[in-house]
Amino acid sequence: MIAGGLPTIHYTMKNRFKLTPLAVVLSVLFLNNVQAQAIASTAPSEHPLIAQQSAPLPEVVVTAPQMSAPLTVVTDPKAPRQPVPAHDGADYLKTIPGFSIVRKGGTDGDPVLRGMAGSRLNIATDGQQILGGCGGRMDPPTAYIFPAEYDTITVIKGPQTVLYGPGSSAGTVLFERSTLRAAPGLKMNTSIMAGSFGRQDEVASARYSLSDFYAEAGATRSHSDDYRDGNGNSVHSSYTRWSSRAAFGWTPDDNTLLELSVAKSDGHAAYADRGMDGARFARSNLGLKFQKRNISPVVKKIEAQIYRNYIDHVMDNYSLRTPPPKSMFMASNPDRTTEGGRAAITLNLTDTTQLITGFDMQSNTHTSRMGMGMNASEASYQNKPRVTNAHFSNVGIFGELTQHLGEKENSRIISGLRTDFWHASDERKATAIAGNTTRRNATLGSGFSRYEYDLAAVPMTVYAGLGVAQRFPDYWELISKESATSNSAFGTKPEKTTQLDIGALYQAGPWSVTASGFYSRVQDFILIQSNVSKGSRSGISIARNVAATTWGGEVGAAYALNQLWKLDGSVNYVRGNNRTDNTPLAQMPPLESKFGLTFDNQTFSLASMVRSVAAQKRFDLNKGNIAGQDLGASSGFTIFSVNAGWKPRKDVLVSAGIDNLTNKTYAEHLSRRGAALPGYDQTSRINEPGRTLWVKAQFELK
Repeated sequence: MIAGGLPTIHYTMKNRFKLTPLAVVLSVLFLNNVQAQAIASTAPSEHPLIAQQSAPLPEVVVTAPQMSAPLTVVTDPKAPRQPVPAHDGADYLKTIPGFSIVRKGGTDGDPVLRGMAGSRLNIATDGQQILGGCGGRMDPPTAYIFPAEYDTITVIKGPQTVLYGPGSSAGTVLFERSTLRAAPGLKMNTSIMAGSFGRQDEVASARYSLSDFYAEAGATRSHSDDYRDGNGNSVHSSYTRWSSRAAFGWTPDDNTLLELSVAKSDGHAAYADRGMDGARFARSNLGLKFQKRNISPVVKKIEAQIYRNYIDHVMDNYSLRTPPPKSMFMASNPDRTTEGGRAAITLNLTDTTQLITGFDMQSNTHTSRMGMGMNASEASYQNKPRVTNAHFSNVGIFGELTQHLGEKENSRIISGLRTDFWHASDERKATAIAGNTTRRNATLGSGFSRYEYDLAAVPMTVYAGLGVAQRFPDYWELISKESATSNSAFGTKPEKTTQLDIGALYQAGPWSVTASGFYSRVQDFILIQSNVSKGSRSGISIARNVAATTWGGEVGAAYALNQLWKLDGSVNYVRGNNRTDNTPLAQMPPLESKFGLTFDNQTFSLASMVRSVAAQKRFDLNKGNIAGQDLGASSGFTIFSVNAGWKPRKDVLVSAGIDNLTNKTYAEHLSRRGAALPGYDQTSRINEPGRTLWVKAQFELK
């Protein structure tokens, strides 16, 4: 149950494409496979609207988690799922209705929620901010996130919370680890996966607890060779990524935690959309957190943390590919240091009123250095000095109040306010020489209010919320781009998003249904436009402010045919308009649906999934956001995938699947343009993998 009596609703939808539900069911039965959907086994979440839950090792494969509370999705990233298990944060998020990914090849896609990308989507890992270094978004924040390291992923759609950092106009994603005190002893979780195209994943984590102390460690590795599309053509997409983490904690009682953590990760990745690859993705992290719960009847919790994240990224055109004849060898080495902290207190002001208030801060500095020459040695950058080009800092003050109403407390109002104090400096010498502004300060406000009501006549919760979010332009909008009139976009205005969210959650008997819709107006939307000509120069990318409108939503439904069989599905859609240019708003994903049929007897599971994506005819060529620009219209497609699971005992799970069963050749609408690479066929978009087989074994020791 959710706080305030809100029922937990589990995932959903109805297919609205040419494949009717009957045809899908018949095809699924003909293939004698079924798609497995699991109610995600969730570790505790710190969001105030989500109750603490736990579950054993999941028996079946998660396909697409649904809302468990208004505008909130909570899922277990350790649970197996279809399609092939995720290797980075974006790869996992694409399974959640409302999310899309801007594709670049095998890894490091940019997550998009309801058509919004970049810093409009606030991503936090255990309360920390990770910011990439590449000016071309080779390493978005999710590139440094390995989902299997976390216990829960929580998505809050829309500007409907102020607790986790600035911006959040599209939504908030929280990758979290459990902070509950564990019983003394050893707990382990390991998994290994193998698949087509040389895919290999290994994950291991262990925690040893004493009565007052614990130590935990974990490591992940994921590797893939170049994959092949449905036509058998190889795509420049190989990668190898690894991560490691250790933490040491003091838990003198069930309500107290003090933890010191360290982490390191690195890897390399080939890209099919550009002239360079990622030769290094080194990240180091140091964090310290403190939590104290149930201090008094009034003070429910206090928490504080500080952290430091350092990103050292290298891109070049020779480590993972052969440069074209007579071309220069090039390397670029940007880095970013992000330091920050957060402190908050949760107060039970009355039996029906809860307040969370506090502050967070963040400071990040970006530097770069480059090398160029006729061979790899001449292109070396190691001995060159780093040059600082930007510095950002922010201090935010927030408060979020939950007020339960009525004698039965079957309704509530959740409201929040936030003020952010921003400072940005452009450290590029060329910008100062040209007479452009190099220092900026801004005070921005955000807030929301949402009403939730549990109906008495039917087991349904309905809600409506209005949110306003002001977002300061990020590094990729201020520093990496020019403006329409100068060589610097440092004067780009902040965005202001005003959004209405409505929806309902219903569960009764065999039915479970969720629906959410939104309407958003954005003042000074930051549009990125490529291939712009400025005087004698062409092919320039600029940032400019426009007025924009978006609307859409998600619908899901599940129906239990009996204790063993279940039908489920989801549909999501978003539409946007650029009111300044009187054109469609660029980088809007097309209508998408998923439909599944599941068999699960707690020992064996069989499943199949049908994913249908409509053609997208609304586009605005060469316009978009920091993650990508529109390439033109795209075709629709339908993909079939199947999987099976076997649980011989409660702590062992073996699962296997086939993605893209019919070996279809297709590309996502949100994709980067295929680059001309020696030995590879150039495509207008990045083609997705053809038929992919995978098998995974998971073991848990408690």
